[in-house]
Amino acid sequence: MVRILLATGRLDLQELVENAIGADGAAMLVGVARSNAEVVRLARELSPDIVTMELRLGGQDSDAAVREIMTSAPAPILLVSRENSAALGAVSARALEAGALAVIPAPPAFEARPERAAAEKFLATIRAMAQVKVVRQWPRKGAAARSDAGNGDGDLPVGVVGIAASTGGPAAIRSILMRLPAAFPAPILIVQHMSNGFIDGVAASLDANVPLRVKIAADRERLRPGTAYLAPDGFQLGVSSRSRIRVSEDAPVDGFKPSGSYLFASIARAFRARSLAVVLTGMGSDGTEGLRALRRAGGRVIAQDETSSVVFGMPKSAIGAGVVDLILPLEAIGEKIMALAQGEADGS
Repeated sequence: MVRILLATGRLDLQELVENAIGADGAAMLVGVARSNAEVVRLARELSPDIVTMELRLGGQDSDAAVREIMTSAPAPILLVSRENSAALGAVSARALEAGALAVIPAPPAFEARPERAAAEKFLATIRAMAQVKVVRQWPRKGAAARSDAGNGDGDLPVGVVGIAASTGGPAAIRSILMRLPAAFPAPILIVQHMSNGFIDGVAASLDANVPLRVKIAADRERLRPGTAYLAPDGFQLGVSSRSRIRVSEDAPVDGFKPSGSYLFASIARAFRARSLAVVLTGMGSDGTEGLRALRRAGGRVIAQDETSSVVFGMPKSAIGAGVVDLILPLEAIGEKIMALAQGEADGS
């Protein structure tokens, strides 16, 4: 039985959740909060399996409430937004960095009566997110482990870094980029799975808080060191050469657009043994097929370890496929990327 705490000031969203739960024997609504302070209090008192809350509740941003819940009563948190805008994108970025798992659009409602299919899909998302194991904070300690896979030409400095992430990714990406200097010697390309309308806010928040420049990638833009490029909504991100970005409307790869596999295969073709791929926390297996191509080209691969991952799906898939060189805790990944970019094969 999934125990849901809902935080909303909208009666149509409450009705949608209640209707969906009424038709589902595996979920129950344990409480409804109308303010940020109330959702924090109820999270402590009720210990729900998941907290589903509006991105802005009672006119207030959600990030402070998310941070307080994750500090005092950790639970999976799913944020819901009725509208997309640059302002809400910035709010979502702060909430994701505070520990929320994802931001999704609110299901449609017609004449204040939600559609049954929308209600069922929304509840299915809540149930899936409720299974995610969360922790109060990123672990401070962890040992690195190596797979048996070879690491290609380890003495070549990295010419490009590709990163793929899903659930829990924005906070993990921020943690890595915080450890890289503004003068980082290679470009970084990032695929972050999230609902449309929020990636601009994530990019702006990262750009304001990490040493590197962070921006949304544009087609045929020149690759520059010390810059991190995020895939725009609904487009594939790769490179057309060692000097130019490719942003395209190419087909989804295994259902993903943008796709980590698309990115990794693209940088492998251009940079070959000077490619470095990093697969971070997230559901599913996106990235694994692209990593096969990157390894064949002599590139190297880092996977986030299970302990520091919010969801171990993407790293686990890559590790299980035997295409990973290093399995590292989140706090060690930035340092390792820097070492490899400087041509230090063992990172020392």
